[in-house]
Amino acid sequence: MTVSSPQDITVKSKRDFPEFLEKKLQACDDELFKPRKNGKPLVIGSVEPSVGAIMLQSNDYLNISGHPSIREAQLQVLQKDGNEPVMSAVFMHEGSEKYCFEQAVAEFTGFESSILCQSGWAANVGLMQVIADPDTPVYIDFFTHMSLWEGVKTSGATPYAFRHNEPAHLERLINERGQGIVLLDSLYSTNGDIAPLLDIIGIANRYGCISVIDESHSLGTHGPHGAGLVASLGLTDKVDFITASLAKSFAGRAGIIICSRKFARYYPYLAFPAIFSSALLSYEIAGLQATLEVIKKDDYRRVNLHNNAEFFRNGIRNLGYNISSQSQVIALEGGLESDTELLRDALEERGVFGSVFMAPATPKTRSLMRFSIHSGLEKPELQYVLDVCEAIRDEIGMWNWKSTRRKKIE
Repeated sequence: MTVSSPQDITVKSKRDFPEFLEKKLQACDDELFKPRKNGKPLVIGSVEPSVGAIMLQSNDYLNISGHPSIREAQLQVLQKDGNEPVMSAVFMHEGSEKYCFEQAVAEFTGFESSILCQSGWAANVGLMQVIADPDTPVYIDFFTHMSLWEGVKTSGATPYAFRHNEPAHLERLINERGQGIVLLDSLYSTNGDIAPLLDIIGIANRYGCISVIDESHSLGTHGPHGAGLVASLGLTDKVDFITASLAKSFAGRAGIIICSRKFARYYPYLAFPAIFSSALLSYEIAGLQATLEVIKKDDYRRVNLHNNAEFFRNGIRNLGYNISSQSQVIALEGGLESDTELLRDALEERGVFGSVFMAPATPKTRSLMRFSIHSGLEKPELQYVLDVCEAIRDEIGMWNWKSTRRKKIE
């Protein structure tokens, strides 16, 4: 056997990649960086937030990320002596911190069980990998989160998209393709509108379909003590699965699948994200458990959140902006990326920071600026943002946006 010496190995610059990768990187540069005035992707502005800037980017809707009881719960675990096992969840027994938290979430939402995952992405991809297959049609709302689309792709199933929030179109597809899986968000993270859950779940059950509702942006903010929109509508016994990212109202880094006890038994041994990735650590679970208690008891945070969101929605509509929001997620749709860049810069120059959404998060011609309202905002802060949005309308060409023109037609 001939063994190569170090001298025989071709020395490459660390900047050199094979052509197939260089082409991808160049395409990214041409599409995301070069068209922008600041040479950065559209989501990154030219201005750094300064002290006093109004930040409407965080998904911490209940304003609890720095809550002292949550920090204390994490610190208590971190300060314990000894090494913590770092391992896959398949090795964890009933009675572990993970299991206790899962049971607490199940009780909170009215289900039998739940499964703690590493992220909302892992929850949705893992769930779809387990329940779907190439022979099962999957009916998915066009605006449903990308993690569920990726889960469908991973499972090998064929997705059939129904028009956003249109139950009649869903029913027509089921009549054509047969029994399958219905996927949707309860509250959509892009525009902030709410799904017609009663109608869609009614159709899913009528045809014997499995239903999966992503409640990432409504768990904690809606329903009795924050139990979610499914619970608020009395649909708990009519829905098969709820999934959620716990990086929103729970202000943590995890995901959850809320389900039956029967399914929870099998999931850890079938889902690749559970088998081939380490479980959350004890201090993270302790923080989530403390967060759940804060969410359940602090109803005033939800009251503040919904009051703030309603105040801002009414104000922005009165200024002529066309929004579809029914929640704390409020989007200004510039449409063309050049228009959204102009909007972003005008806002940031005046100390207002939102989140830019562009392809692949939105269709390429419907980029937008999303404001995430939270319960800790004061009315003068919200009024300042409204005043800024009023002052910049001509500067950003808002009256000529397609979304504005659609409003005039309606």
